[in-house]
Amino acid sequence: MKELILGNEAVARALYEAGCRVLSSYPGTPSTEISEYAAKYDEIYCEWAPNEKVALEVAGGAAIAGARAFSAMKHVGLNVAADPLFTLSYTGTNAGLVIAVADDPGMHSSQNEQDSRHYARASKTIMLEPADSAECLAYTKLAFDLSEEFDTPVLLRLTTRVSHSRSPVELSQRQEIDLRQYEKDPGKYVMMPAMAKRRHEIVEKRLEEQRAWAEKCDINTVEYNSKKIGIISSGTTYMYAKEALGDKASYLKLGCVYPLPVDLIKSFASQCEEVFVIEELDDFIESHCLKHGVEVKGKALFSFLGEYSQSLISEKILGEKADTLKTDLEVPGRPPVLCPGCPHRALFYSLKRLKVFVSGDIGCYTLAALAPLSMMDTCICMGASVSALHGRNKANPENAKKSVAVIGDSTFIHSGITGLIDIAYNKSDSVVIILDNSITGMTGHQDNPTTGKTIKGQPAQTVDLEKLVKSVGIERVSVIDPNDLKNSLKVIKEELEKPGPGVIISRRPCALLKYVKHAPPLKVDRGKCTACRMCMRIGCPTISFKQGKAFIDATQCVGCGVCQQLCNFDAIN
Repeated sequence: MKELILGNEAVARALYEAGCRVLSSYPGTPSTEISEYAAKYDEIYCEWAPNEKVALEVAGGAAIAGARAFSAMKHVGLNVAADPLFTLSYTGTNAGLVIAVADDPGMHSSQNEQDSRHYARASKTIMLEPADSAECLAYTKLAFDLSEEFDTPVLLRLTTRVSHSRSPVELSQRQEIDLRQYEKDPGKYVMMPAMAKRRHEIVEKRLEEQRAWAEKCDINTVEYNSKKIGIISSGTTYMYAKEALGDKASYLKLGCVYPLPVDLIKSFASQCEEVFVIEELDDFIESHCLKHGVEVKGKALFSFLGEYSQSLISEKILGEKADTLKTDLEVPGRPPVLCPGCPHRALFYSLKRLKVFVSGDIGCYTLAALAPLSMMDTCICMGASVSALHGRNKANPENAKKSVAVIGDSTFIHSGITGLIDIAYNKSDSVVIILDNSITGMTGHQDNPTTGKTIKGQPAQTVDLEKLVKSVGIERVSVIDPNDLKNSLKVIKEELEKPGPGVIISRRPCALLKYVKHAPPLKVDRGKCTACRMCMRIGCPTISFKQGKAFIDATQCVGCGVCQQLCNFDAIN
C-alpha cells in the first residue's frame, strides 16, 4: 500500500516496520513529529524524556539490553546528547540503535545553522541522509541493520525540508525482531580508560570496514547523463539539482554521508569534465574531495548560509536566471508574534515597566525580544538563562537588583535545574522567573514531566515545581498570575529588593490549550477611546487602530483582560 506522508511520519513508520521496541526523545522542531507518529503504534514503547542526553541514554540502555531502540532530536539537541553518543560509539550497541538528528538550514525554528555531519565524523559514527519520505523509511530500516552488522549507533540526518515535505511511500508489515541476548562484558560496556583504549582500536577498525561498505553500497548511486557537468550531492540538495539541471548533468548521490567513499568519488569525477559539490551549510563533502585530490567546485559558488533552491543552482551552474513576477503591491511584514491571550505577554510587559535586564531562554517567550515588548537581552541555549544570570550578577553585584532570568517550565526541566542549583549553592543574588504555561508550547503542545501526562496521554507522576525549587535550596518561592499586572509588578519588584536567590513561578496555562475556557472577546467604546495607544504597548495581534481609534478583532480576542488593565479611560469592556 502506498501513502503520501511526511518524512518524519515515514521515519516513524520505519520504526514500526523494523521491529523497534523502545523510543525516547525530546521534542525539537523539525524532528518532533517522528516521536508523535511513533507513539500511535502500541508495539513501540514511546516516551518524552526530560532532555536529549537522557533520551539517548535510555535508547542506548535498551539497545545494549537487546532491543532495537531509537532517539530523535534536532541539531542543537545533539549537542546535549553528544556525551553518550561518543561513548556509545566505543561500546557498541548489541541491538540496533538509530539516532535521528534534524538539521535546520535557514533557521526556520532554531538559534543556529549547525551541520550535524561533523558529529558523525567526530564520534566516528556512520551517518545516512535520505532525500525524500520513501528514503526516510528505507534508510531508517537500513540503519537498524547496519547498527547490528557493525555493532554501532547509526545517525540518520534529516533537514527541515525532508522532515516536513510529503512524498509517496510504500508501506509494509511489521517485522518482529527477537530480543538479542545480553552478555556481561565489562571490557566492552564499562568505559574505564584501560577498556576504552582497547575499544578505540575496534572503532578504528570498524570505520575502515564501513568505508569499504560505503564504496559499494546501494544508497551511494551514480547516474550518467551529460558528462560535461558532474554533481556530487546528498539529501534535499540532490533533489534540487535534479530539478534544476535534469539531463544536463551526471549525478553522484551520496546516501551515506559518513564515512564518505573515496574510490567511488574519484571514478565519478574522472568521467566528468567539471565537477560541482552542492551541499547546504558546511563544505563537508567538498573538503573530503579536495583532501583526496579530486578537483571540485563548491563553496566558491554556493553560500555557507541558509537553504538552496532549484533557481539558485540553475543560476550558479548554468548561468540561467529564473523568470520572476513582480508586483507593486506593498505587503506588510508578518513577523512571528505571541498568540492572543498568551500569558507570557503580560509577564514581559511587567518586566518592561520595571526596566530590568532579562536573561532569556528557548521557548515561545523568546518572541518577547521583538518590539513592542523588546524585553529579552540574551538568549544562548536551553537552560542558559539561569546560569548566565548567575554569572552576570557575580561579575557585577550591582546588576542583581535590576536583572532577572526567564525560563519555561519544560526548558527548566530540560536543563534549568542544574543552573538553579548553582545559584543556590553559590549564594547568588539572582531572581529566576519560571514561565509555567502547563505545556511544551513552542514545538506544538507536547507533554512534559510537569503536565501529568505521558506522550500517549496516560496519567503520569507530576513534578511539583514549588517543591523541586525548594528542594535544591531556594527558600523564597512565589507564584503569580501574570495577567494580574498590579500584583505581578508588586511581587517582582519586592523580590528584586531582597538579598539572596529567589524564584517566581508565573503560572497561567497556554491560551491554545483545549481545556482553557476563555472569556468573551473585548471591544472598544469609541466614544471613550482617546487614542492614547497604551493598549498597543503589549503587542497583542488582536488590537489595531481603525479610523484613529483602537479596535479589537473579536474573531481573535480571548478576553484575557490585559489590555483592559492598561486603559485609564474605561474604553475597553
